[in-house]
Amino acid sequence: MTAYGLAHLRPPAVLPEEAFQYLERIQATLDPYGGKFLVHGAPVQVVEGDWPGSLVLIGFPSLAVAREWYDSPAYREILPLRADHIPGDLILVEGCGPDHDSAALAAALRGAA
Repeated sequence: MTAYGLAHLRPPAVLPEEAFQYLERIQATLDPYGGKFLVHGAPVQVVEGDWPGSLVLIGFPSLAVAREWYDSPAYREILPLRADHIPGDLILVEGCGPDHDSAALAAALRGAA
């Protein structure tokens, strides 16, 4: 099942040198795990609520592979270049399969309540 790494970042007005180093090196950490940028800092159109900052979305073959990438020595080496200089939140999440049915999910949730 496809999984995603989603980051909601709130970069400073002027990026520090470390952020550029991170950007230059992250793809090499993703390649061995099949990680692909799907969204990378494009402007967002906020239609509900508030969204300060930018969005990064990376696709992986599975949640286990996404976790392997995040825990890999190569990524751990560059992580402080971003995390110490750009505040934000990062999650790993499994996607829905092609047969996902939101009505069936509602029924299951209703039954569990």
